[in-house]
Amino acid sequence: MGTMDFKTDASAVTINLLLIVRPEEAASKEKGQREGQTEGGRGAGSKGDGNGNSRAQPRQGTDLNGRRGPTDPCEQTPPITSGPDKGTQVTVEIHHEDTSPQLIKRLSLGKGSQRLRGHDNKGFQKAEAPRPPGAKDLHAYPWDKSSLKSMPVDLQQLEKLDAYALKVNVTNSVEELVKALLKRARTDLEKVRAIWMWICHHIEYDVVGYHNKSQLSSKPRDVLQMGKSICEGYAELFEHMCSLAGIQCKKLSGHAKGYGYKTGQTFTGDSDHAWNAVYLEGRWHLLDSTWGSGSVDDSFTKFTYRYNEFYFLTHPALFINNHFPDNSNWQLLKPTLTLKEFENNMLHNSNFYTLGLLAARPETPIIQTVNGKASVSVDCRSATLFMFKLKGTDEHGLMTLKKHGMELDIYPQKTGSHKLEIFAKPSKAEASDDVYKCVLEYVVECESVDKAMRFPRDLHQPVGPSWFSERQGFLRPSHSEPVLHTNDGRCSLTFTLSKDISVLTSLHTDGSSSLAEDMGRRHVLQIHRRNQIELKVHLPHAGNFVLKIYSKKKSDPGNYDYIFNYLIRCLNTEVKWPAFPQSYSKWLQDYEIVEPLSGLLPANRNVQFKLKMHGIAKVLVQAENTYPLTQNKGCWEGTCNTSGCREVFVMVHENANHSFYSHVLKYEVETQ
Repeated sequence: MGTMDFKTDASAVTINLLLIVRPEEAASKEKGQREGQTEGGRGAGSKGDGNGNSRAQPRQGTDLNGRRGPTDPCEQTPPITSGPDKGTQVTVEIHHEDTSPQLIKRLSLGKGSQRLRGHDNKGFQKAEAPRPPGAKDLHAYPWDKSSLKSMPVDLQQLEKLDAYALKVNVTNSVEELVKALLKRARTDLEKVRAIWMWICHHIEYDVVGYHNKSQLSSKPRDVLQMGKSICEGYAELFEHMCSLAGIQCKKLSGHAKGYGYKTGQTFTGDSDHAWNAVYLEGRWHLLDSTWGSGSVDDSFTKFTYRYNEFYFLTHPALFINNHFPDNSNWQLLKPTLTLKEFENNMLHNSNFYTLGLLAARPETPIIQTVNGKASVSVDCRSATLFMFKLKGTDEHGLMTLKKHGMELDIYPQKTGSHKLEIFAKPSKAEASDDVYKCVLEYVVECESVDKAMRFPRDLHQPVGPSWFSERQGFLRPSHSEPVLHTNDGRCSLTFTLSKDISVLTSLHTDGSSSLAEDMGRRHVLQIHRRNQIELKVHLPHAGNFVLKIYSKKKSDPGNYDYIFNYLIRCLNTEVKWPAFPQSYSKWLQDYEIVEPLSGLLPANRNVQFKLKMHGIAKVLVQAENTYPLTQNKGCWEGTCNTSGCREVFVMVHENANHSFYSHVLKYEVETQ
């Protein structure tokens, strides 16, 4: 490519060097449609956090035919100079093929000259050329559930550096920006961190440029001046800034499950996303500053800065979840995954891991129902709240919370494909204002419908007792499963109450037989014995019922809070239990009805009464006539005749010196 003229001389060597630098002839073809601005799966919560994801871009600096344009003449390589006292001068002129070559100026290496020590003309220590990854860079796959990052990072220790990097306001040149950022960075990790934080908070995703790629430049200088780019520009700026900081960094390209990704889709053609690898503490590490910076909306017209720590030095076994490099060595995994495995694997977005979730089953994104049912489970480190949507509703499933995860059974009520989204949020009390974030997306393929598993509208997810109901004071449930089956229409549940709480219960069902609110409450009877509570349920007919349980502090004058619910199922069509008797405010929580439990008494009969009450002077049963009950071993007992009356009341005389009675219970009498 050039001529060399050697003149031997005792004092100096003179080399005339002619260089012709050809511009790159071929650029990659236009990229596909998933250039990832944020990861796949929009994180809509019940309040919706709107986490959009971006599409793929073509490589930058290409014309419409995929050819790279000529190098910008303003961006010629400056001379490298060590200074006149060092006896070394290098002047290099860059010529395009279509310019006439000129003789290069003289380079002299005098006696006592010093070799260039990897510093360029602006005082930067030049990074070594990136070496390929080797055995010591590899991490085991699948993920060992240890750390989210590929090396120890103390985020608290980096807080001051982060704050400093965010305030740096230099945009006149990349070199000046790097100099400013490195003022507070001592270690290589701190240098990379400062560069990462600055890019993530100062370069926005160019949604307009994405739609008009012919106008885009991903050159670091242009990205800095514009303050926006697509993934290629983010990755090139990151690579260049690291190089200036003396850190080995490589821009990687490949396929990403980003904006526009559809569950189960295949990847063909050229790569559609770019990210970086950096060399720190003797190992390669992965990061994605595009996805670290924020997200785009569903229509891909608006970018929102939303910093995402997850994509800084992400553990390779997690990074492979949505980044598949063109060169499999840059997976940094042992064993590596094939593209087919990448396509088939479940997409766990960053929310999944940052919320402390560990694994999900099934591990493939498309689920076939078996006899109308599909099941999903999630494991997590600590108690987490979950919800789900099947085609936008949570009616067709049973979700139970576990101490370390959740289990969900889905019963689609139509055949075909159904989108299933799983949401989660932390359970900490102080995080009660957190929105649910989407952590998983499945497609449920339903071939047959199980009509018997149609649930009442009032069923609230999750179903059954859990760590959450324990936290609210309901310990040691007699029934830990979410569904109770009864053949005779009766069931009984017990709990130990760990707090001084009042409990409210109600029974609900669907259709023409739905219960009025007061009747719904009267089909459940509470019996308190010290800190134990028993809930007796008598169903009015066969079917599916929801037993809802509420509570509040006894000292709290406010409303009851909903805590949890059960599904109660009875297939016996002969079942027809009346409600329990109606109780009034003077019926205290620790009173107990031994008999009669039915709120509907037979007509023209003698009925035996036995009631456990304390602190009472007298008890009367008022029917057509009035019948006093007598006290015997803590119970008030006696008989009443129901002839000639429609209602029977139990009344108490709280103080022998008072002349008035208070109603505590009301029974109805069957009509003849």
